[in-house]
This record gives sequence, C-alpha cells and structure tokens, in this order.
Amino acid sequence: MSYGKRMIATGLAITAFALAACESLPETIVSSPAVELRDVTLVGLGFSNQTFLLSFDISNPNPFSLPVSHISYGVKLDGQRFASGQTPSDIAVPASGTSQFAISVELDLLSTAPRLLSVIRDGARTEIPYELEGELGVDIPFAPPVSYRSNGAIQLGSQAN
Repeated sequence: MSYGKRMIATGLAITAFALAACESLPETIVSSPAVELRDVTLVGLGFSNQTFLLSFDISNPNPFSLPVSHISYGVKLDGQRFASGQTPSDIAVPASGTSQFAISVELDLLSTAPRLLSVIRDGARTEIPYELEGELGVDIPFAPPVSYRSNGAIQLGSQAN
C-alpha cells in the first residue's frame, strides 16, 4: 500500500472512531436549568406604550458554572402572549447555584389585545398564572442552546407614576 493510500485509510479510521465516540456521549453535556418568572413590574407609562421589567430567577443544576451568552424567552400571562424575544446576556450562574436577570419589555398599547390589558390591570390585585419557555445560549464549547419551560403564578407590580 502506498504512503498516500495509508494516509487516507488512517484518516478514514480516525474519522470513524471519532464519530463512534460522539455517539456514546450524552445528547447534551448541560442539564436544563430551572427558570422562573419572579416579578413583572410596570416601570414606564406613555401615551402609546408601557414598559415592563420582567425579573427572573435561574437555578443551575450542573456541577459547573453556566455562562449564559443570550436568552430567548416567551411569556404568557393568563394564557395570553405577553412578551417574547431574545437578548444578549453576560450572566454566569454558579455551579449548583442561582442567579437573577431582568429584561425590559416595551408594549405598544395600540397593538395589545384588550384582554391582555385587563390581565395586566387585574394582575395588580390578584395572582395570575404564567407560562414561560425559551432557550439559554451557553458559552461552553460544543454545547447547544439549553431549553427551559416553567409555569406558576405571579402578582404584577407597579413603579410608574
């Protein structure tokens, strides 16, 4: 066998070994964190829009720090879509620990459904159910984004004057 053919055969053998090794690895090396909506606060009120601050708690079940590079989120209040989007992040959740993060959301009153406005108004007096889902982009080599999903109940706050 010539030198060139041996190199090709060796390269193919290494590739086959690497692919076989990858199949034995778990689907993801990062366990999904628990993300919960802690608070929704009205922080600004304008003629045609409202600004809310959404505060979240994140718990890392992994035995290593979780550096989060971006967060995508979708929030429903009382079954109605409230906010969704993606934002860059520079938080690092400690190993087996918790952190908090907050996202500012501006809603256009003209395009917001009347039902959602009543949910916001009623939520200042009683707890309303929420659903939360999204992905965390983690700054760990070869790790794909990590999904999260949770639900609970929250009372909306207000800081606007």
